[in-house]
Amino acid sequence: MKVAVVGVTGMVGTIMLKVLEERNFPITELIPVASEKSVGKEIIFNNNSYTVVNLATAVEKKPAIALFSAGGQTSLEWAPKFAEMGTTVVDNSSAWRMDLDKKLIVPEINATTLTATDKIIANPNCSTIQMVMALAPLHNKYKIKRIVVSTYQSISGTGMKAIKQLENELNGVDGEMAYPHPIHQNALPHCDIFEENGYTKEEMKLVRETQKILNDASIAVTATAVRIPTAGGHSEAVNVEFEKDFKLNEVSSILKNTPGVTVQDDIVNNVYPMPISANGKDDVFVGRIRRDGSQANTLNLWIVSDNLRKGAATNTVQIAEYLLKNKMLN
Repeated sequence: MKVAVVGVTGMVGTIMLKVLEERNFPITELIPVASEKSVGKEIIFNNNSYTVVNLATAVEKKPAIALFSAGGQTSLEWAPKFAEMGTTVVDNSSAWRMDLDKKLIVPEINATTLTATDKIIANPNCSTIQMVMALAPLHNKYKIKRIVVSTYQSISGTGMKAIKQLENELNGVDGEMAYPHPIHQNALPHCDIFEENGYTKEEMKLVRETQKILNDASIAVTATAVRIPTAGGHSEAVNVEFEKDFKLNEVSSILKNTPGVTVQDDIVNNVYPMPISANGKDDVFVGRIRRDGSQANTLNLWIVSDNLRKGAATNTVQIAEYLLKNKMLN
């Protein structure tokens, strides 16, 4: 089982290696791949040293699977080259997500749609993954009409440049800016670039990807995405209107019985999801479960998850695990 990790020296690539180790993914040969500036560096995986190679070398090695986290342009150029060699690509960028011919997969929700012919598989956006993990089982029971979501997203979603900006601001150091404004003691209603409709790309990912993953274009979604100065973990306030009415205890029971979801909802004892406690964990945490008293059949939820793990690396590895288990890899 040859496995390539593309973007291995980046934030998500580093976590991918950690998750592959933790979950004992059966690798006979690891192929660590990064940009030319990182080629030749040594990385440690399962107590063994591996030399970082470039993309062309990795393609020639014909891995069974390539886990990509190297940006959209790299994925657009190189994922097809791997696929042509028989490699299955699981891509963590936005490059293929809305391609009509590519599957957008959260394993707990729609992995069963995958076949051995799917050679490029898209991993959804981090903020989408955690929201649909909580909403998919409720959609199956009550049918979602409309979602209003506001996100509170960690700077780790932007990358190392953003982490460095916050560190510089905390230490009073002038340095390169990842954002157009300070992030320390601030909140930026600006995640990714703005589209012509006035929404950011991050906000529109929540709209488009949710409909695709849940296979229901009738679901209305509106989003506001905000960047806050936390180092890890995304949070979301989600207001969801259903076609059918619900009982709160039934909603809690459904969520408690959903694999990959942990309910933390004990307001008497101040127990609710927070990014500081979700950091480093793979589950999606749900709390503040309450009825919206302003209109019928409407629920409020607070959803938190580690954006680098279930929101990126873990979901990617879980897709690989599903493909392996179902004998879909060469």
